[in-house]
Amino acid sequence: MRYVKLPKENTYELIERLKNFGKLYAPIKISERFYDFREVHDVRKIELHYTRTLMPPKKFFFLPREKMFEFDLEKNEYRETIPEVEPFVIFGVHPCDTYGLKILDSVYLDEFPDKYYKARREKSIIIGISCMPDEHCFCNLLRTDFEHDNFDLFLHELPDGWLVRIGSQTGHNIVDRNIKLFEEVTQEDICNFREFERKRAQAFKYHEEWDNIHYLLELEMEHPLWEEEAKKCFACGNCSTVCPTCRCYEVQDIVDIDGTKGYRERRWDSCKFRSHGLVAGGHNFRPTKKSRFVNRYLCKMSFHWTLGVNFCVGCGRCTAFCPAGIDFLRNLRIIAGYEEMSCPPQISGEIPKRGFAYAKDIRGEDI
Repeated sequence: MRYVKLPKENTYELIERLKNFGKLYAPIKISERFYDFREVHDVRKIELHYTRTLMPPKKFFFLPREKMFEFDLEKNEYRETIPEVEPFVIFGVHPCDTYGLKILDSVYLDEFPDKYYKARREKSIIIGISCMPDEHCFCNLLRTDFEHDNFDLFLHELPDGWLVRIGSQTGHNIVDRNIKLFEEVTQEDICNFREFERKRAQAFKYHEEWDNIHYLLELEMEHPLWEEEAKKCFACGNCSTVCPTCRCYEVQDIVDIDGTKGYRERRWDSCKFRSHGLVAGGHNFRPTKKSRFVNRYLCKMSFHWTLGVNFCVGCGRCTAFCPAGIDFLRNLRIIAGYEEMSCPPQISGEIPKRGFAYAKDIRGEDI
């Protein structure tokens, strides 16, 4: 891998020149507390030291609503609406979010490429940036706190600038076309990079072993925690919306009033919605809020064998933006045995039959 140094005084000049490679999106402050990736015209408004954006970068590739094709029954015609995408740059992507894109790539590009996702992904340039964790971050526990690939450039903070890792041919082109903005990396820069990464690793709130978390979740599907937390849940789907790796969608045909023309649209769905497990005949595989609540934890903590990470990247958005105040990390730590439940409910003397929640859901019984 090639390394260069970007002096601090050249930071905004480089960002301004990124506009030559496509429309520029970056994190900006949109309210007193929140940040989001938005199109940038004034690069001085970009937040280089933000915590997390309201929406992850997935919104640029997997749109909340998207027309898939149009049809005309009278003419017996069908036309796909593959988007024509201009190149664009996403600047300031944290490591957890680059891992999120890597997971989405494995779903939408690998075996059966999704034409709509692919059209946007091929036109994107990803510029990563280092960050310091807050109390909601736990990417270190899931080994998504340092990205090794899946970026064009990655900027690591130094006292007087940035150590830049170049991860693609596009990244090389950006650097070579703006080579006067960069310097050679010195031994002092290497020491500063090492020190920043050490401080960053120490800044995480928890340092625990989570390799067995998915199996503990399967074993503890009748844990009293789920009943308690599911009662708080609004089933609003907000956690799925802000998640970098949630990718479920539903499709609907929108037909003209005469019933002869129309189009098919797909839009984001959530496993927290009652309709998500509903199938033909009215049967629902997850009829209760509790069953849907547990399912999301199992899904996020599933292991992606190809990438070697979980489907959760530890960004903390689901906790930070939950209107019900549900703490995703706290719940996982309880199941992992690192934290006690506060005010636990009374449990009967009967030993719970662990591991049978799925069978109960399939029969449609209320658990």
